Amino acid sequence: MAATAHEVDIAVIGAGQAGLASGHFLRRRGRTGARDLVLLDRGPGPGGAWQHVWRSVRLISPPGHTRLPGLAWERPFAGPPGGPEVSAYFAAYEKHFDLPVRRPVRVRRVRNDGPGVDTTRDTPLLIETDAGTWRARAVINATGTWDSPFVPAVPGAAGFGGRQLHAAGYDSPEEFAGARVVIVGGGHSALQILAEISAVAETTWVTRRPPEFREASPTDADLVAVTDQVAERVERGLPLRSVVSYTGLVSTPEVEAARERGALTARPMFDRVTPDGVAWADGTHVAADTILWATGFRPVLGHLAPLRLRGPLGGIEMRDTRTALDPRVHLVGYGPSASMISAHRAAAHAARTLAAGRPGRTGAAR
Repeated sequence: MAATAHEVDIAVIGAGQAGLASGHFLRRRGRTGARDLVLLDRGPGPGGAWQHVWRSVRLISPPGHTRLPGLAWERPFAGPPGGPEVSAYFAAYEKHFDLPVRRPVRVRRVRNDGPGVDTTRDTPLLIETDAGTWRARAVINATGTWDSPFVPAVPGAAGFGGRQLHAAGYDSPEEFAGARVVIVGGGHSALQILAEISAVAETTWVTRRPPEFREASPTDADLVAVTDQVAERVERGLPLRSVVSYTGLVSTPEVEAARERGALTARPMFDRVTPDGVAWADGTHVAADTILWATGFRPVLGHLAPLRLRGPLGGIEMRDTRTALDPRVHLVGYGPSASMISAHRAAAHAARTLAAGRPGRTGAAR
């Protein structure tokens, strides 16, 4: 056992929307003391992923679906909020509810407190970080996906002579003015970035599957159906699928302008990267100064690897917010709770479940 570990009843890993909502609901359930709750966040400041998103990203959901639970969002600005506005709201939320956020703290791994721990009983977990170790009865993992950008392995990529970046490193189209840019990805982020860059640069759009556009934006019923489908997958322990595979692509005025420019003709995925561009098996070659990988993100779960939560089908099997293989671990903001409104509901459920559970060897009964 780690003699210097900080003792806490519940540790929340991540302080984005899912982590803050979890902290709020745990406070309401009586977790108010220093030994009751801690939120460990790797970010330099409040805001979760919103402090890093590119300049044009906007939160376009209705206000009632975007505010965090328990605190009205005063919005003196016009139009949908961007990264700075969302981050400022998150900062005000932390302060208003006096949430015990520790940052910057990088969680390296979560493991059992000693060998042979029976995870069916109320035994502690050790959360090892670059700022010390915490011992907790339970963990709510709310780390999202931003810190795990995905770039597919493509032959020749290491030898490309131009610039390569993931969408996570994108800021604005102006830096690509006059350049030849290959944009890889078939999701909403790729489409938005393509629409912006194609106005100032020569672009080539590459997707693994032909893009499918919806005639109208998804309704609330559509979004509920998508959530139900994702929930069914995680209950079966199947890997997650991309959001766009459920929703299809939705057009915007910027996207329609790109269509008029002829920028929305998607090519299939290339076979290799050359020193000066990309190439297909039929001999087609496109020269490029930049390859921008808008190829999505993966859930940030590597620190949970010592707990061996993945099942034989490749995914993490879930029971509501609890992982089936270790009920001490709750995932909020994962799978069906990845949207803001569903994250709130999952956070409330996780807090209710944990508050009703038996106290562990750390923390106090409530």
